[in-house]
Amino acid sequence: MFRTINSPKQTALFVIALTAGAGLAGQTLRAQNKLDSSKWESEIKAFEAADKTNPPPHGAVLFIGSSSIRQWKTLAEDFQEYKVINRGFGGSQIIDSVAFVDRIVIPYKPRMILLYAGDNDIAAGKSPEQVLADFKTFTRKVRPSLVEAKVAFISIKPSPSRWEFAEKIKAANRMIEDFCKQDERLIYVDVFNPMLGADGKPRPELFVEDRLHLNLKGYALWTATIRPRLKK
Repeated sequence: MFRTINSPKQTALFVIALTAGAGLAGQTLRAQNKLDSSKWESEIKAFEAADKTNPPPHGAVLFIGSSSIRQWKTLAEDFQEYKVINRGFGGSQIIDSVAFVDRIVIPYKPRMILLYAGDNDIAAGKSPEQVLADFKTFTRKVRPSLVEAKVAFISIKPSPSRWEFAEKIKAANRMIEDFCKQDERLIYVDVFNPMLGADGKPRPELFVEDRLHLNLKGYALWTATIRPRLKK
């Protein structure tokens, strides 16, 4: 049952309790959305060490993001007509790429950046709105140093193992696509729909056994979808 508030003092206490509760909820949400990117430090240092011994060329096409990028072993072969750099680190979220922009994005002075992330974000409980916000943060951090560079978002893919998140993934993709339409330097690459079968579900033949990561056929589809967007 609800208690009736009969006095100004009770009203004041009730308002204080509500305010405190809202503040605690906000702190909890911020804590959930805050990610400790330091766990990727060893991988980032490995990239930096490789850069010292074999500096990547400026003006290349940079692929960055989570495991779908890291495991793209045929990337250079698939785009052999372009100079490409792979800086994927598996399990990462968009905000992790934000954290390392100054170390594995800006120094390369790429003409184009293709980001694949958001998959792990949604699975970790982030809302589509937060995924969009994080992508906006990525573009804001990149832009001052790379004014003319194109930034492409490879849409969050549909995968059998994470099909339960399909509606949130679709929502995040729609929001980012709409955002990209506002700036000619931003590009949205739709791999979601081409990866669906006639039944409207992910095509299983595009995935390895974990039903999450791509096989060679899956990467071939990505290559065909992305290639037209790389032309200057």
